[in-house]
Amino acid sequence: MSHNTFGHLFRVTTWGESHGTALGCVVDGCPPGIRFTQAEIQSELDKRRPGQSRFVTQRREPDEVKILSGFVMDEDGETMITTGTPVSMMIENVDQRSKDYGEIARQYRPGHADYTYDVKYGIRDHRGGGRSSARETAARVAAGALARKVVPGMVVRGALISMGVKEIDRSRWNWNFIDDPENPFFTPDPGSVQVFADYLDGIRKAGSSVGAVIEIVADGVPAGLGAPIYAKLDQDICSNLMSINAVKGVEIGNGFWAARITGEDNADEMRIGNDGKPVFLSNNAGGILGGISTGQAIVARFAVKPTSSILTPRQSIDVDGKDVEVRTKGRHDPCVGIRAVPIGEAMIACAIADHYLRHRGQTGRV
Repeated sequence: MSHNTFGHLFRVTTWGESHGTALGCVVDGCPPGIRFTQAEIQSELDKRRPGQSRFVTQRREPDEVKILSGFVMDEDGETMITTGTPVSMMIENVDQRSKDYGEIARQYRPGHADYTYDVKYGIRDHRGGGRSSARETAARVAAGALARKVVPGMVVRGALISMGVKEIDRSRWNWNFIDDPENPFFTPDPGSVQVFADYLDGIRKAGSSVGAVIEIVADGVPAGLGAPIYAKLDQDICSNLMSINAVKGVEIGNGFWAARITGEDNADEMRIGNDGKPVFLSNNAGGILGGISTGQAIVARFAVKPTSSILTPRQSIDVDGKDVEVRTKGRHDPCVGIRAVPIGEAMIACAIADHYLRHRGQTGRV
C-alpha cells in the first residue's frame, strides 16, 4: 500500500493499523535546533484521546507517545532538541477488541471503506478498518505537535462550530473556554454545551450518529508562504484536511458563502497602518490570496460526516455477493467530529510548517 507520506520538506510518514501492536510516524525534514518536550507532544495527543467522555468512543487508549529518534536531550533532562535527522514517534495500542468485528469480517459496512479497500487491494483488515481507521490520525497529531514549533510565533487553534442541526452562537466565542474541563465538545460557546449534550445524548441512545463542522484558525503566519499555481498554501491545507477520515468538505475564509455575495462585499480592502505596513479591513479570503499567505489569520473549516458505524441495521452486501443487513457493534464515536478538532489543527500546522521551510529555502528569508 503506497501513499503513506504527505508534505515536501516537512515530510510525515505514518504507519500502523487500528488493531495492530502500535502505530506511529516518522517526521523527515524537521530542521535541527527545534526545542520541544515529550509533555508538549503528549498534551496534543491527550486532546484526541478516546474514552474521555460519554460522547466519544469508549475504547481505552492512553495514547502514550514514545519518541525514538531525531533528538538529543538538553541538560535540563526534559527538553529535546531536534538534530535534523528523522524524528520517529510510536504509540502503542493497548485496548483492541477485535472480536467486536467478527460478524462483519465478510460484510461491507455501508459508508465505510470496506468495499473500496477490498476492490483495490484484494484484501482488507476488518478489525476496526485497519489502516483506513481514524485510529491512524493519532500519529498525525503527534507530528502536528512538532510542526507547531517550526514556525516562530504561530498559534493554531480549532473549535467545533456545529453538530448536526445545532450551531454555536459566534457572538459568545471564547477561545479560553475550549480547554475548560467542563467542555467535552471543543466548542468556543459556553451556551452550546448543554444544547450539544442533550442533542448528542438522543443520537447516541438511538444507536445513531451525527456530523459536525470544525473551524481552524492559524495566527502568527507570516505573509508570503505558498505559491500562485501548483503549490498554493490553501491547496495544500485543503488536501491535508480532506485526507482526514470522514471529511467531506473544506472551505477557506468565506468559502461557499463567497458565491452568494458581491465583489464589493467579498473583497478585503486595504489601508496603510501607522507603522507603514498594510492593514486589511476584513478577512474574507481567510488569510490567503492567490495561494500565498497575507499575514492575516488563516481560517479554514471542514465538514465531518456522521460516523458510519451505527447500531441501526443497514442494507449492504457481503464478499460472496449476497444481500445482507449490517449492524455494526463495538465502540464508536456518535460524533466523530468532536475528536477531529485536534486532528485538523495538526494537519494545518503541518501544511504551514512545510510551506514555511519551502519559502525559506526558495527565498532565503521569512
